[in-house]
Amino acid sequence: MSLRPLGRSSLRVAPLAFGGNVFGWSADEATTFALLDGFVDAGFALVDTADMYSSWVPGNRGGESETLIGRWLAQGGGRRERVAIATKVAKWSQRPGLSPANIQAAAEDSLRRLRTEVIDLYQAHEDDPSVPLEDTLGAFARLIEQGKVRAIGASNYSAARLAQALDVAERHGLPRFETLQPHYNLYDRDVFEAQLEPLVRERGIGVINYYALASGFLTGKYRSRADLGKSRARGGAVEKYLDARGLRILAALDEVAGAHGATPAQVALAWLIARPSITAPIASATSVAQLQELLAATRLSLAADEIAALDAASAEA
Repeated sequence: MSLRPLGRSSLRVAPLAFGGNVFGWSADEATTFALLDGFVDAGFALVDTADMYSSWVPGNRGGESETLIGRWLAQGGGRRERVAIATKVAKWSQRPGLSPANIQAAAEDSLRRLRTEVIDLYQAHEDDPSVPLEDTLGAFARLIEQGKVRAIGASNYSAARLAQALDVAERHGLPRFETLQPHYNLYDRDVFEAQLEPLVRERGIGVINYYALASGFLTGKYRSRADLGKSRARGGAVEKYLDARGLRILAALDEVAGAHGATPAQVALAWLIARPSITAPIASATSVAQLQELLAATRLSLAADEIAALDAASAEA
């Protein structure tokens, strides 16, 4: 499988990442282990999580996803060498913000939960304007010097702040954000394409976008409001996509999928993978069967006219 670089870092990954937000939420420990085994056994490596996952679940407090990944790693069998772990700091109420002290403490906590000595990609989960960028990047630099982090990335940053962070890193000789994790999919296109995409392409930043399937809408599972009850976890987040444009996108996905004997989810991911600015979209699964469906998207090659048809169907009115 062709591997792609994460920015200018030494990390290279397959063109699909697994979203660990489901671990400890809609995937229990046994399912989590099966999903992770299936993912790496198929030749994929990048697993994305965060310290706050899955704090939104009743009875959880956060750290559950990292803890389950750590238990999986503890089984041995060369698992750590086969996986690239990406986690995040800043959004969890237990460890909020990007002050140097918080970054150091949060990283130590994540390392303990993950039962590993190094985080491959450590990301700022959101911007923290209250802390000077040179202080935040300096804290990340110390983690890299300590051998606890390999590369750093940013999530949910505006184009202006990402550009500023890159300039500060260059000016002060600090590590730069090698990746960006934005909200981007076939429906949610405008902010990334208009503001962030030109910047990441110019500066050589890897992109690992989240909500790649629009909370499941682009799987085609939800086609009317009556379908929202199919998932208590996802239904509420999908309703906003059930408009004329959303249904037009589903129709285009159906047509392309039919031509390939594929599924709408595979086509939606293949569209992302084919975009030059995207390194590896992040997608989640809650069963091994779902996982195998998503992984097959990396073997789906869309023709130029099919990409154009999907672009046209998803264009803003």
